Amino acid sequence: MNMKICGPKCSLCCTLISAWGIVQLGIMGILFWVRSPAFIEDLKIDDSIMHPAEVDIHGNAKRYLEAMDDSFHTIALNCWIAALLYIVTLFLSGWQLWVNNRISA
Repeated sequence: MNMKICGPKCSLCCTLISAWGIVQLGIMGILFWVRSPAFIEDLKIDDSIMHPAEVDIHGNAKRYLEAMDDSFHTIALNCWIAALLYIVTLFLSGWQLWVNNRISA
């Protein structure tokens, strides 16, 4: 079937960007999964947990660590979901690259 959606340059660009997105988001997902300290500034932690009103050192620390773990886990899953979407984009743009090369040959 000859379903040309985009041109050869666009399909090549989308293929390369998709391949890079898969690699980068896959690695970032792994680093968030293993709780890399380099990504601590990227965590989403509620202000009420970061700056609690009451002074309970052990309870506050436990809530903060649980919030950190939840945030690391959530962001890792989000990275992997985005990588899966890039896999779909890679498949579609690779198919368009193949269609464009087949038509021009």
